[in-house]
Amino acid sequence: MVDGFPYDVPEEYRNMPLLKGRATVDMKVKIKDNPNLEDCLFRIVLDGYNAPLTAGNFVDLVERHFYDGMEIQRSDGFVVQTGDPEGPAEGFIDPSTEKVRTVPLEIMVEGKKTPFYGSTLEELGLYKAQVMLPFNAFGTMAMAREEFENDSGSSQVFWLLKESELTPSNSNILDGRYAVFGYVTQNEDFLADLKVGDVIESIQVVSGLDNLVNPSYKIAG
Repeated sequence: MVDGFPYDVPEEYRNMPLLKGRATVDMKVKIKDNPNLEDCLFRIVLDGYNAPLTAGNFVDLVERHFYDGMEIQRSDGFVVQTGDPEGPAEGFIDPSTEKVRTVPLEIMVEGKKTPFYGSTLEELGLYKAQVMLPFNAFGTMAMAREEFENDSGSSQVFWLLKESELTPSNSNILDGRYAVFGYVTQNEDFLADLKVGDVIESIQVVSGLDNLVNPSYKIAG
């Protein structure tokens, strides 16, 4: 699948972890305050064809066990979010540089052969463009970032809890502004039961790891 990847990412990003294809991960969450549910396993399919840099960054962090033991940090009925490590940094500090590793905003639209990087579709004037990975399903997974800094994504991710009728594809405030890179495909309904303080016991890649190129976890541990 890697050999058949249909395009090259921009040169400045080619040495970063890239998922050139799809991968599947299982996320096991320990539920604290629900007497009817002690833990839950969420299966997530990651789409590196349309978001190779965003998905590759996440898989690389999963292989570092970055999220293992981390708590759910936001659950407000709209999204569930995690990925902010302890300490002053709001993202993953790469031990090889001792700096926060960031990834640019990455949006693929229909009719284009490569994603747009660094700009929202609104900033590009593409108001009617149809994104390839829309916020159209309960459990849509995307990279969080600072509101006014497009390229500030690092390790914080979120899952959408709203139904598609409330956030129709390409006509909501999220599409074209945040990088979607996957969807929860099993047990997504239980995302709504997650609360702040519930613990991610583990995230494991169950298929597609061979599609990850430039894995930094092998170099820096």
